Amino acid sequence: MDRPLQGGGMEKCMKEELKPYIRQAKYYETDQMGVIHHSNYIRWFEEARVDFLEQIGLGYDKIEAAGVYSPVLNISCEYKSSVRFHETVIIKALLMYFNGVKMKIGYRVFDAETMQLRAVGVSEHCFVSAGDFKPVSLKKNYKDMYDILIQWVEEE
Repeated sequence: MDRPLQGGGMEKCMKEELKPYIRQAKYYETDQMGVIHHSNYIRWFEEARVDFLEQIGLGYDKIEAAGVYSPVLNISCEYKSSVRFHETVIIKALLMYFNGVKMKIGYRVFDAETMQLRAVGVSEHCFVSAGDFKPVSLKKNYKDMYDILIQWVEEE
């Protein structure tokens, strides 16, 4: 049964260049060494993922309004160089894999001034019914969501 998204959902039918997520490092995110604490990169990935999904017309508000959640199954981060307070980073999110039930998003964190790579990461997610948390196939049950996501899959 195909359940349409509230408010449309096909706003971004044509693939276009997405804006990277830009973020300035905050003081409270630093550790005793004066660098951004490693746990904050995971938060930054989430911010970049939410921004990516909104840009393609499939924000979490639309996904959840349709009765679907997308929990994190796995997340990893490889730190390349330190980010310090007040530095600005550019985070590029990329949909690396999507099969209708699971997706994998890659992240690249760059220094906004030098474009030096600061970190790389990957998060893996599945789609579940909001009511019972059982896996759900977007291809079968939410074709409009599936159609939006499948067009954004890119190989790294």
